[in-house]
Amino acid sequence: MAAVERIVIENCSIATVDAQDTEYATGYVVIAGNRIESLGAGKAPEGLTDVVRRIDASGHLVTPGLVNTHHHFYQWITRGLATDHNLFDWLVALYPTWARIDEPMVRAAAQGSLAMMARGGVTTAMDHHYVFPKGSGDLSGAIIGAAREMGVRFTLARGSMDRSEKDGGLPPDFAVETLEGALAATEATVREHHDASFDAMTQVAVAPCSPFSVSTELLKQGAELARRLGVRLHTHGSETVEEEQFCKELFGMGPTDYFESTGWLGEDVWMAHCVHMNDSDIAAFARTKTGVAHCPSSNARLAAGIARVPDMLAAGVPVGLGVDGTASNESGELHTELRNALLINRLGAHREAALNARQALRLGTYGGAQVLGRANEIGSLEPGKLADLVLWNLDTLAHASIADPVTALVFGAAAPVTASFVNGRQIVDNNHLLHVDEDAIARATREEARRLARIAAQG
Repeated sequence: MAAVERIVIENCSIATVDAQDTEYATGYVVIAGNRIESLGAGKAPEGLTDVVRRIDASGHLVTPGLVNTHHHFYQWITRGLATDHNLFDWLVALYPTWARIDEPMVRAAAQGSLAMMARGGVTTAMDHHYVFPKGSGDLSGAIIGAAREMGVRFTLARGSMDRSEKDGGLPPDFAVETLEGALAATEATVREHHDASFDAMTQVAVAPCSPFSVSTELLKQGAELARRLGVRLHTHGSETVEEEQFCKELFGMGPTDYFESTGWLGEDVWMAHCVHMNDSDIAAFARTKTGVAHCPSSNARLAAGIARVPDMLAAGVPVGLGVDGTASNESGELHTELRNALLINRLGAHREAALNARQALRLGTYGGAQVLGRANEIGSLEPGKLADLVLWNLDTLAHASIADPVTALVFGAAAPVTASFVNGRQIVDNNHLLHVDEDAIARATREEARRLARIAAQG
């Protein structure tokens, strides 16, 4: 049996984000294979064998890798459009363009989205992809392939839409699937790609898009499918006041009650946004342990409002952070969401008591792992967990005079990533991706964005 190779990281500050929020002002982390073997204060233990690398991480903070809980990769090639629209107007403006995507476009967009996140400390990404035009190729395979090449841990939320304009929905008629087709394709994707193992690099969730783009039957049968296959469920929920009005007009109840009536509350469910939640809604999410993907920048970009994150956390709702699609968050980065989550929530009712730096870091790490159903494997630095971790360089002009490293990471400018490890394998070195060509990705995304714009302009 081959010996397990070890990597030793020393002389760093460590924020473990474990249940006790354990931190070390100066400590070490030992990676053995794809697991965290040990960590603690001071120097690494003497006598370690099979050490293949030692990293002097002086001036760095080591944290769990960031976990993105909501995204739409394909939107990377439609950034900067409809910049002054609310959600419904933005969707109406962009759906006709999105309905023309094909496999090369989706692959390039996935590479761009993943590259931006990975370079900024994301070790677990997800993509909610729900646009499958007829004849567009193997879009799910293209997305999963891009994540595999990048080296990130990944959840594909296989989305679907079957309520088009003719049925009172927002997508064009040619941009949706049939009920039967969506369910069959979703099941096929789960069976082909989902890995339920502890150290899985690829998982799949069942993810009808939203109440205003899918039928009640697709929601109900989608939930039944997910539970029969043993995978998680994801959708958009309570994002805007317009959505709430839509649900009340069409179904006679608000979004949370509607979701509950279709089997869409539970500890295997997480929803994006959840901006417009009353006390009863939050209580229902807490009672059922339904998770939330909080997307502060996207919510602000689309003027959706301020989600009640402090109230959700106080009630026991699992909450993680999401970039959301880059057509509504052009930066495409998750580490900036730590800061934005804190600042935007302080504009709400709780003011300065809304969130602190450590709560923001927990949202972006352990909270994300919770809502993806992977809190036993990732999200905190603990012996036995998977070696997904980031070395943030805080010995810089932007950060060196901030005494507390977690405050520097969250309140300060976006910190450079000296190294990022996923499953014990380094994927970022000094802010550069190790396994893909960033310049080639930039060129491909520019070309595919221009090609999509030309096709969309032809109508």
